[in-house]
Amino acid sequence: MSLARAVLDLSPLRASRAFRDLWLGSSAAALGGQFVMVAVLFQVWELTASAFWTGAIGLARAVPLIIFGLVGGALADAADRRRVVRWTTAAQLVAALGLATQALLQVDSLALLLGLVALQAAFGALGIPAKRALTPRLLPAAQVPAGIALQHLSFQIAMLVGPALAGILIAELGLTWAFTVQAVTFVLAWLGVLRLPSLPPLERPDRPGLRAMADGVRMVWRRPVLRGSFVTDLFATLLVMPISLFPLINELRFGGSASTLGLLLSAVAVGGIAAGLFSGSFTRARRAGLVQLVAAGTWGLALAGFGLAQPLWLALGLLAVAGAADTISVVTRAAMVQLDTPDSHRGRVSAVESVIGQAGPDVGNFRGGVVAGLTSAPFALATGGIACVLGVAFVGWRNRALRQYEPPTAEVPQSGQ
Repeated sequence: MSLARAVLDLSPLRASRAFRDLWLGSSAAALGGQFVMVAVLFQVWELTASAFWTGAIGLARAVPLIIFGLVGGALADAADRRRVVRWTTAAQLVAALGLATQALLQVDSLALLLGLVALQAAFGALGIPAKRALTPRLLPAAQVPAGIALQHLSFQIAMLVGPALAGILIAELGLTWAFTVQAVTFVLAWLGVLRLPSLPPLERPDRPGLRAMADGVRMVWRRPVLRGSFVTDLFATLLVMPISLFPLINELRFGGSASTLGLLLSAVAVGGIAAGLFSGSFTRARRAGLVQLVAAGTWGLALAGFGLAQPLWLALGLLAVAGAADTISVVTRAAMVQLDTPDSHRGRVSAVESVIGQAGPDVGNFRGGVVAGLTSAPFALATGGIACVLGVAFVGWRNRALRQYEPPTAEVPQSGQ
């Protein structure tokens, strides 16, 4: 593959004004999400000094994601997706204002803090399936992987810039400002969806309910590419997520400052951005499933090494490798999900992806905190990383359809140009 084809493909931003608006709003929300992640981690650590409770942040997010994610998928397939995204984004803004208010008033209530985190996650779970299912309606099929790569690149840039800025902001001005930044970015995200075209179902939709949600799960189970891709992601997220362990490792090895905590979080994004800038090398790859399998295994190996690393430079380097692998895995999985699923089920299948892709890491962070509390942070990361590699290898061995999957290349517009 030539260098020109390996670099980031910007054509989706030129092809669709609606996609460009969505991308700008999503990029703002991604930046705000990093601010609130650091703020919540730091506040919980200040209140408890416990790896168990920093891990419980993941559980507070995961439970509403699991409960409301499938509901959001049924809504996305039955209603105008633009309307669903508008209302759920507005509701997340309200929760963001609640987080800023509790910090301003110095309530110092762990229950209130985690409750607001869970509330925001619930609204996000209702809207994420519709939001993810927008891209195939706004872009030609062949540009969908590049569009998803652009969305993930903006998220990785937010991961790089956001935690470091949030750490400095918290250290200099306090928690309230970090939570306020997130509220402002949700205003920008809401503005980003205002000009989207109406996106009602293309066919007569199934009636929302338990039967419709179950049908989405059955769609995943019947398609080996979807099933294998999701199981691969579960091995990577449930078994080895490092975020909840960052405060503990930062305290034990690197002095415990908020700025160093921000660096650990940003290091993951360095590799992610590097991979994103050359995303053409994998968004145009013929064997997308194989790419995901290799990337997920690399993620596990890198984080196992991070668990054993002593100097800061080595720890940051291994986190960068993990970030690059994560970007490749997430983008290829997301593209396969959207291209291997009929539009009538994209919302519900995207809901399953959302539950796995977001609740999985949160449960994985909780698992990491529990294991670290019983043993140690290095043990939790090293054993989890090795288990991840073995699990991914098993999926690759058993799922031939995933190994050989090739995405479509037809340049056929969908709608909403």
